[in-house]
This record gives sequence, structure tokens and C-alpha cells, in this order.
Amino acid sequence: MFADARSKKMVLVAHCILNQNSISDGTAGFPATFKDVIALLLEYDVGVVQLPCPELACLGLDRGDVHGAERPVIIENSRIRESLSQTGPTEKLKAIVDQVIYQIEEYRKHDFFLLGIIGINRSPSCGVETTSMNNEEVPGMGLFMEAVRRELSAREIHIDMIGVKTSEIERSFLKTKGLLDGRFEKN
Repeated sequence: MFADARSKKMVLVAHCILNQNSISDGTAGFPATFKDVIALLLEYDVGVVQLPCPELACLGLDRGDVHGAERPVIIENSRIRESLSQTGPTEKLKAIVDQVIYQIEEYRKHDFFLLGIIGINRSPSCGVETTSMNNEEVPGMGLFMEAVRRELSAREIHIDMIGVKTSEIERSFLKTKGLLDGRFEKN
């Protein structure tokens, strides 16, 4: 099954890496995509799974406050994290995580190789190494990535996770390249 031209190698990426239009007002680093990261994935012939944007799905495009862009990013991100922690958004977030886990399990069942998950650091939902909390950028994961990791661990599935940042183009490129190179060497 699936013995055609596909590489069967894939990464899962935070929604906004492919669609900067989805992120909170005032925070887009690019007009459309994080091209440096995407170009590298294309160069390596890696399939790209765009994760749902949990903030858009749970809070809307304006993240529940049309005045969000008037605040410093870290303060707005902290507000978004608090909003995502409320009962309604938490239930929606769980449903989104369940769908992501289902897709991961389906690909694994059919022997696809999931090279990693690329999140977006500082994000209250998709941060991997850093997130926004209490009006600061702090070490830790965003709520969505944390929930994904928790569900993967519960199923004893390990997938490497890295975080990139649009304000750190070269570093993000090198981290992504390291993820891909490291995973290809293990094949």
C-alpha cells in the first residue's frame, strides 16, 4: 500500500508557518508564509501537515478582543493564553488535539515517518521551547503543543518537537535543518 512516488516522510507544522494571516493582529512577521522554513521542507521532499490554528478555532480571528493589537505582543499573548484556559476553549482545544492524534496514528499505522513537529515559540498555544504567560516570554510549551505532547506520551509515541520564531530567521532555518538532517541520518 502507498508504493508510489510519495516520500512517506512528513512534518507537522504550526498553522501560522504556512498561513501568517491566521495569527493575532499585530504579530505577523511575513505577508503570507515563513518562506525559509517552508522552502527547506520542500527541498527535503517532506510532506507538510498544517496543524489547525487552536487560537483561531477556539477564540476567533480577533482572539476575542478587537483591541488586541493595541497591547504589546507578550501581554496580548498572555491574555490569549488565559482565554484558551477557560472551559469552552479548553473543550474545543481537546477536540482539535484528538483530531491531530488521530492523523498521527493513521500515518504511523501505514508506516509513514513523522520527522517532527514544528511549533512557533512565544505563542501561547503553539510554543515549544517558549510560551507567553504572566506577561512574559517564559520557558515552556504553549497550551496546544503541551496537550499534543501529553496525548502522544499517553500513547507512547515520541515525535521530536522544535520551536521556530519569525523574528529569528537564520536560527529557525538551522533548527529546522537540524531536525531534518538528524532524522534522515536515523533512517
